[in-house]
Amino acid sequence: MTWYVEEGIGETRAIEVVSGQIVAARLDWPGSLVAGQIEDAVLISRTSGSKRGTARFANGAEALVDRLQPDASEGAPIRLEVIRSPIAERGRLKLAHARPTNTAVRPAPSVLDRLGTDAKLVRRFPVDGWDELFAEAWEQEISFSGGSLAFATTPAMLLVDVDGDLPAHALALAAVAPLAEALRRFDCGGSIGIDFPTLQHRDHRKAVDDALAKALKHWPHERTAMNGFGFVHLVARLKRPSLLNLITISRVGAAARLLLRRAEAVTEPGALLLTAHPGVRAKLKDEWLAELARRTGREIRLESDPKLAISGGFAQGIAL
Repeated sequence: MTWYVEEGIGETRAIEVVSGQIVAARLDWPGSLVAGQIEDAVLISRTSGSKRGTARFANGAEALVDRLQPDASEGAPIRLEVIRSPIAERGRLKLAHARPTNTAVRPAPSVLDRLGTDAKLVRRFPVDGWDELFAEAWEQEISFSGGSLAFATTPAMLLVDVDGDLPAHALALAAVAPLAEALRRFDCGGSIGIDFPTLQHRDHRKAVDDALAKALKHWPHERTAMNGFGFVHLVARLKRPSLLNLITISRVGAAARLLLRRAEAVTEPGALLLTAHPGVRAKLKDEWLAELARRTGREIRLESDPKLAISGGFAQGIAL
């Protein structure tokens, strides 16, 4: 098993590869607080007698703070370690989580640092599959023989609906393997609810529970047994936004970054023409385009096409 890291334009991508297949992935958009980062901040609010409060970092980002000492006061400096990155949701932002520490200041670790010594920095992933993985996260659906998994991010939890035309027990069992694979490929964490078909027989529910235990044995989590309505609740440590979260909350931004990745791979000679939906074109930052020109050594041209889907942007080489 090997992790490969691409430092893209506007994002960093990482995949874990086993036998030529992507089994896990990470997606990181720079600019926010990162788990493992240690920095001095200012405590800006605290309820009297509570161990919790809110702090503001030098870059203006705020975080919820736990385990405050009794003498920690509003307006005072405080050194914090970020435990969880902020996570955007429809209509709101879940602030980062942090805790007081006496450890030396440490900058936000890169994706490569977080993955450890077994990770390799590459210009381009050595296996195909990223575009397919992106498409699955974009559509929030994965098909398998006899059924499908539909994903929905909500403020409370990630919900997964199992649907298909197989008999209920067979469908539930058939969904277990693709579900376990998707949780790692999408880098899921936190509270996850899975809505399997309703199984009337206790032994059928037990068979699905056993299959889940086997499929998820290497993925740290806690899990309830399937209830009489086919619902299973998983809880895994949440340290960063998942692929589903990033792509769902900022679809135009995700599409813009994907277009830049496609542009880097163009082999046709000439200037690089990027054609995209007007919303995607507007999302392409000047510094991103400048970095694309630097990396490719080409002139960059842009064209809008309102008939294109948000994710349908493409790049090509054209005569100067």
